[in-house]
Amino acid sequence: MKLYLDTSDQKLCILKLDDKTYEWEANKELAEKLLEFIKDKLEENNKTWQDIEEITFFSGPGSFTGLRIGAAVVNTLASELNIPLYDHHKNQHEIIIPDYGRPANIGVQKK
Repeated sequence: MKLYLDTSDQKLCILKLDDKTYEWEANKELAEKLLEFIKDKLEENNKTWQDIEEITFFSGPGSFTGLRIGAAVVNTLASELNIPLYDHHKNQHEIIIPDYGRPANIGVQKK
């Protein structure tokens, strides 16, 4: 099974499992519930983590937080499952480094 994940919009997560597409309005729960969302969709398809054969990740540009969370998840899954990891340009990576599309916007420190 091929898994595709797009967390570039922190509020809306897109997951594809082979030819099925799922959208989840994650809002502020992406970090806490992303793995649960993926697991639930695998179970709906009578699959387990071990059925994933490769992962493709939309690496950006997009939300800093959304991309960081998604990259951490796909990097960990690909490493632990020992499966290929691709960006959305079909380039294979050992680890995905997100492309934020712009420099960080760091504001004035609040006291």
